[in-house]
Amino acid sequence: MVKKILIAVIALVILFIFILNIRQQMTPKIALIDIKGVIGDYKETLVYLNTALKDNSIKAVVINVDSPGGAVGASQEIYRAVEKIRAKKPVIVSMGNVAASGGYYISAAATEIFANPGTITGSIGVIVQHMDLTNLMNKIGVKITNIKSGKNKDILYPNHKLKPEEAKLIKQTILDVYEQFLDAVVKYRKIDKEKLRPYADGRVFSGRQALKLGLVDKLGNLQDAVDEARKLIGKEGKSAIVIKIGKQKSLIEKLLGAKINLNLLDLNSGIYYLMSF
Repeated sequence: MVKKILIAVIALVILFIFILNIRQQMTPKIALIDIKGVIGDYKETLVYLNTALKDNSIKAVVINVDSPGGAVGASQEIYRAVEKIRAKKPVIVSMGNVAASGGYYISAAATEIFANPGTITGSIGVIVQHMDLTNLMNKIGVKITNIKSGKNKDILYPNHKLKPEEAKLIKQTILDVYEQFLDAVVKYRKIDKEKLRPYADGRVFSGRQALKLGLVDKLGNLQDAVDEARKLIGKEGKSAIVIKIGKQKSLIEKLLGAKINLNLLDLNSGIYYLMSF
């Protein structure tokens, strides 16, 4: 008798979990995804965005951007992922303290962009840094020889003095990547490329200034962005629940209230959409 009761209880629990799972899958959702810090390692972010793309119960995505930018390739990877989502469902970006350079780049593909009046954004531009340590190395008596396959292979090496013709080559690459940035912005924002160009010199804007230029669509906070997502998905918006997609913080991180690993340390040398610190 006890065995039969136990089996019946287990069956009821399984049935309850099954019904709960079906109900959860049918409930319309708005996904909230954070993109914070310097943009370097983008793979986790792509997983979160791809989850939001493939889950049909997710009707809209709100991306909370708080980033000064980062690596060009990583920014372009995220931009393309946002593009894929907006082709199927609304994507609303909510800019926090800062969404500049690469942080703005990834935001530009959204259906709508919200910024706080005091959000720091813009900084449209590209930078490559070369550190010349030749004088220092000579003083301390250190000599490093670069054995290379071609004359330009060590252009950005710190034991190499940058020649004018080499700087010109780098500038050509920077300008090409810069044009890619402009193209990415004007593809979805209501601003002409040539009208944007005079303002796309690396300068930053407040959210209110960005609104006047057409770089953002509305002023508002994260809650305003969620409310806009509800409107854009229509009648399902009223019953939609907001779910967070992302990695949970460890207990130590929660206690400290911050990430232990600074994303700045994850950046390798390269070309960056990055705001100056």
